[in-house]
Amino acid sequence: MAASDQLLVVIDPVARRTDGESVRIAKDVLSAGAATKVCLPEGPEEFARALIRRGARRPVVIGDDGALLRAVALLHRQRELAGCGLSLVPVGGVLSLSRALGVPLGAVAAARAVLDGAARRLDLLVDDSDGVVLGALRIPSLPARAAAALGTVPSGEPGEDGAHPWLRTCQSLVRTLASRPTRPAAGPAHSPSRLRIEVDGVCVVDLDQPVETVSVTPGASGTGAEIEVRPVSVGAEATPLRLTGHRVTVSGADFRYRADSVVSGPVRTRTWTVRESAWGLMLPTVR
Repeated sequence: MAASDQLLVVIDPVARRTDGESVRIAKDVLSAGAATKVCLPEGPEEFARALIRRGARRPVVIGDDGALLRAVALLHRQRELAGCGLSLVPVGGVLSLSRALGVPLGAVAAARAVLDGAARRLDLLVDDSDGVVLGALRIPSLPARAAAALGTVPSGEPGEDGAHPWLRTCQSLVRTLASRPTRPAAGPAHSPSRLRIEVDGVCVVDLDQPVETVSVTPGASGTGAEIEVRPVSVGAEATPLRLTGHRVTVSGADFRYRADSVVSGPVRTRTWTVRESAWGLMLPTVR
């Protein structure tokens, strides 16, 4: 790290309460390796203000997945995400996203990655309400009570006749699975969702094809998102439909979705678009 490289270390209050010792260790390692300015925000507003006023300093967040999500969402709204490389020292109770992104979970290893690692450009999912998804988006099946209240959803229009042959094959497979009788069950906890799913403008699942879950995950940089649709299981587990694309639109009856660790909705329609190499994260250098 160059001597002129200065760090803004923003320590999330949850991290300070959860594991003060790891916070202290990370701060000591960072301070020994670079010029640092440490901020101790007491809430989301002070957290945001510290990042906005960072100047030329490189921001380092000490906190859990929620702190990383807040930082990325804020910089995205400020339209400063592309030019601002982020660093993270994971401290807190929820660290599954940090682990999936490749950030070391130990305070010393993570701090050394901040000092000696390399910035990796990562894809981002951005929805039509300006929300962001770093790791995974999931639409689960409906709770049975909510599904009963919504009633039967009418079928939508089929996909375009000019759709790719592989899309028509996938649609036929899902319809076949959906048409088979399911085993009777007493008091199911969840009911299938009836959603129209479009990938890059082409309908791949329509409202007459009940599904259990839908998941969308940013792939490797430049490859688009990985989409998985699980049709209703009929005894043996049904084969999921797997696709890749850059724009995913889901519509139908009111549905909720989980973007990373945040549950949103209900909404009637939402579109997610892949932003390639939209943000940078400091990760250990591969030797």
